[in-house]
Amino acid sequence: QVHLAESGGGLVQPGGSLRLSCAVSGLIFSDNEMGWYRQAPGKQREFVASITPYGRTMNADSVKGRFTISRNNAKSTVYLQMNSLKPGDTAVYFCNARRDGSLHWGQGTQVTVSS
Repeated sequence: QVHLAESGGGLVQPGGSLRLSCAVSGLIFSDNEMGWYRQAPGKQREFVASITPYGRTMNADSVKGRFTISRNNAKSTVYLQMNSLKPGDTAVYFCNARRDGSLHWGQGTQVTVSS
């Protein structure tokens, strides 16, 4: 059974940093494109960043220069380093795993940016 478990969320002050992790089991991690999405209250889920099996990354314009996605295939884990956090980054952050026609999601981790 496929399982994605996000961790690392919490409360941080504006300008602070957090690193999210997403540990994956039940699939061949190195074959999957991994992504991070977020959903703020009352808003639709939106793309944040993605990384291909070969390490090619994409970022949403709203996080470019602040967030960095990376992966460790040996640990079946994808990361999201978030720096210079803003109140507008407050959301539940989800990771997903995509390969061909399959898509799996984690349960999410809350990130709150507030003073």
